[in-house]
Amino acid sequence: MRIVAADTGGALLTEDYEPVGLIATAAVLVEKPYRTATLSVVRYANPFDYDMSGRQAVKDEAFLAVELAREVKPEVIHLDSTIGGVEVRKLDEPTIEALTITDRGKEVWKDLAKELRPLARRLWEETGIDIVAIGKSSVPVRIAEIYSGIYTAKWAIDYAREHGKVIVGLPRYMRVELRPGRIRGESLDSREGGLFGEVEAETDGIGWELYPNPLVRRYMVLEAWRE
Repeated sequence: MRIVAADTGGALLTEDYEPVGLIATAAVLVEKPYRTATLSVVRYANPFDYDMSGRQAVKDEAFLAVELAREVKPEVIHLDSTIGGVEVRKLDEPTIEALTITDRGKEVWKDLAKELRPLARRLWEETGIDIVAIGKSSVPVRIAEIYSGIYTAKWAIDYAREHGKVIVGLPRYMRVELRPGRIRGESLDSREGGLFGEVEAETDGIGWELYPNPLVRRYMVLEAWRE
């Protein structure tokens, strides 16, 4: 089974480890044996001007996933939104009201559905590919999350090269390693079967340090600086 998934992760942090805004939306094509991506693409946000309500992340993920899906023709798209695996094209107001999520979550999805439901319906009518809001239970979504962390590290390298230094937070339970010409990211959760990813990157002239976020368990911090 060929699955496209998308997730947004990685945050610019202040010197006190407070989040400023999210950085990277990654979409991935995942195939058997489902440990890494066959193909990945990224769209960077402006972390200094980011809507942290969740609306921007879901929209960015849906549009980037559809863009990749039209190219690689998977069987299905997985989105990082945990609403029971509902097909997004079916998210009319009565369906949203019946979801077992918070009232705030319902209001968010009523707003999102105005754009995402027509997008999903059009994709399904033209290609037969459904967009499913499956959330964190999806392994491809987790792989997309790992890639969002890798691309966050790539963004940090470029930012540090231009501005001198940067601190970013990675998605949960993952680490990155800067190697010559590439960045590797790996899950730190031994129960996930060795999920990983790699992207090409210009890493020369950059110093870096990876350590636990002192304010939030299960999350690592990457500091990068120009040498």
